[in-house]
Amino acid sequence: MNEIQSPSSAASQTYHDEVNKKNIQKLRELMNSLPPFCRQYFRGTAQVTSSRTQIAYAYDLRMFFEFIHENNSVYKNKEITEFPLTILDEISREDIEEYMEYLSYYVKDGVEYTNDERGKSRKLSSLRSFYNYFFRNEMINTNPPALVPMPKLHEKEIIRLDPNEVAILLDQVEDGSGLTKNQQRFHNKTRVRDLALLTLLLGTGIRVSECVGLDLNDVDFDNMRIKVRRKGGYEDVVYFGEEVEQTLLDYMEQRKHLIPSSGHENALFLSLQNRRMAVRSVEKLVKKYASLVTTLKRITPHKLRSTYGTNLYQETGDIYLVADVLGHKDVNTTRKHYAAMKDETKRKAAKSVKLREP
Repeated sequence: MNEIQSPSSAASQTYHDEVNKKNIQKLRELMNSLPPFCRQYFRGTAQVTSSRTQIAYAYDLRMFFEFIHENNSVYKNKEITEFPLTILDEISREDIEEYMEYLSYYVKDGVEYTNDERGKSRKLSSLRSFYNYFFRNEMINTNPPALVPMPKLHEKEIIRLDPNEVAILLDQVEDGSGLTKNQQRFHNKTRVRDLALLTLLLGTGIRVSECVGLDLNDVDFDNMRIKVRRKGGYEDVVYFGEEVEQTLLDYMEQRKHLIPSSGHENALFLSLQNRRMAVRSVEKLVKKYASLVTTLKRITPHKLRSTYGTNLYQETGDIYLVADVLGHKDVNTTRKHYAAMKDETKRKAAKSVKLREP
C-alpha cells in the first residue's frame, strides 16, 4: 500500500514547483510592462502572497496604469514604464473613483469588457494592497484607494448538483449512454479515469488544481486519505470514503498499464497523451458530462466542490468542519457561502412546530 511521504519528498513537489516556476516567469514578463517601482512591491510581498495571486495583481495594476495613461493629461505622453513613484501621490480619490466607474464598461482592442461588483472589488483590493505597501514603508504620503469604499457585494446563490443529479452524473460517466458516437469512442478509453476523478472531486471537495496536482504517492489507501497542496502552498490531508476508494482502486489498476510521457511518471491522472491532466482538461470533462444531466445549471469543477460543501454542511451543521475540510483558512469565507443554508434550516424549524391542529 502507498504511504503519505513527508513534505521534503522532491517527487511530490515536482508539479507544484513547475507551476510556480511558470508563474514566476509570467510575473516577470508582466513587470516589464509596469512602472519600475512595481518590482519593489512584488519583491516585498512575495513571501506572503502566492505567485498566482501576484500575477492577478500584476494584471490589475497594468489595467490601472493603462487607465491613467489614457486619461491623465500629465502622463499621457509618458510611457507607463517611465512612470515615477511620485505618481502615486499625484493620484487622487476622485481618480480612483473614475477608474472604478470606467471598469463597469470599456472597450480595448475592439473587445468590450464589463466588471460586476466582484470584479471591481478585486481590482480595488489589488490597488489597496499596492498602495498600502508603499504607504506603510513611508515611501508615499497619501493612500487614496483606502478612501474609496468597497463595492457592495450581493450574495450569489450557490449553484450545486442535487443528490439525484449527482447520481445521474456518475451513471453517465459509467455508461456514457448520452454521449455522441465520437465521444463514446474516447469514453471507452477514459471511463475508469473519469469516474475516479469526478468521484474524487464530489467525494472530497478538493479544488481542481489540487486534483490535477496529485501524484501516485499522494494516495494512501491504508488510511483512506490523500495529500494535497492547498492554495498558499501548504500541504494538507483529506480523507475519502469507500465510494472514492473503489473508483481510485479501479483506476490504479488501469494506471499500472499506462506508460507516462517523460516528466509525467508520478502524475496520478493522465491524459490520453499520457501526460499529467491540466486544469482546463478537467473543466472540459466536467462540462461534457454535466451537460447530460442539466442544462439549467452551469456546472464547473468548483460547483462540484460546492456540492460537496453543501452536502457536508447539511449532514453535520458544523461550519468549522466544512471550512477545515475545504481548506478555507478563514471560517468566515465558508460562512459567507453557506449562511443562506443556515437560514433555510431555521425557516424549516419554524414551520415544523404546530401549536394547534388545523
